[in-house]
Amino acid sequence: MALNVALAQIAPVWLDRDATLAKMLEYVRRAADEGARLVVFGEALLPGYPFWPELTEGAVFDSDVQKDLFAHYAANAIDLGAGDLNRLCHCARDCGIAIYAGVIERSAERGGYSLYACLVYISPEGRIESAHRKLMPTYEERLVWSPGDGHGLRVHALDDFTVGGLNCWENWMPLPRAALYGQGENLHVAAWPGSRRNTEDITRFIARESRSWVVSVSGMMHAEAVPGAVPHAERIREAASGWLADGGSCVAGPDGQWLLEPQVGAEGLFHVELDLGAVLRERQNFDPAGHYSRPDVTRLKVNRKRQKTVDFRD
Repeated sequence: MALNVALAQIAPVWLDRDATLAKMLEYVRRAADEGARLVVFGEALLPGYPFWPELTEGAVFDSDVQKDLFAHYAANAIDLGAGDLNRLCHCARDCGIAIYAGVIERSAERGGYSLYACLVYISPEGRIESAHRKLMPTYEERLVWSPGDGHGLRVHALDDFTVGGLNCWENWMPLPRAALYGQGENLHVAAWPGSRRNTEDITRFIARESRSWVVSVSGMMHAEAVPGAVPHAERIREAASGWLADGGSCVAGPDGQWLLEPQVGAEGLFHVELDLGAVLRERQNFDPAGHYSRPDVTRLKVNRKRQKTVDFRD
């Protein structure tokens, strides 16, 4: 009833899809070699989080700087339908390990040019089982990312556990959390771009609310790591001057206590062993979708239809 989970707190090769994917594959293989059944990566890690809007006057309309950076970002985004994650899927299958990975998706179903912060679950059999597009981008993210839909609000059986996940600040949204609780989630993955200030409060809060294990995984990014190939790289480096994301990956148990306190300032692969018995013990006095719910008074309606602009009927 125990599950070994590896938190891959790493930096991308920023805005370089192929180089970042190669790095992720190394960490997947290493996690599997060290006994993990699930490895998790931070929000938007592939090919990287859009740090530039707040550093380059991102709200200036019709800016050539913003157009250059968006075009570069879109060119390095992931098209799931085109098989851009096939290498990651094959690695998961070959290693017998599940993966949660934050990617930037461009979807042919919506024309192929708008971008979504997407949390992808790949099974140990190497299949993409869900792709959850972030429901509401946060603040300056809305200058780069589009709002998602409910299609990816799904959970997955992994050995004795039921695992689900959300992106960054949508972990603060009560109703998406409730949608996962109602499907039996007992291991919650929260993906973040990085920084302890994001993870140290919400991780323990969700654990206590859900009586589940909560794994928060963060990325890393330093101004000096902005590649020269990125448009306006020098301007971004100068404006950033230091850490853009310094980690903060952590794990809390169903009683809200730390199993792994927030890890800050260094890349690493952090392993934890999760015991399902701890969930069973804490659900004795509180079960948010079970004996402590009142569906006769309040209940949640979830639309999981993938949203499209056009429905063709030939």
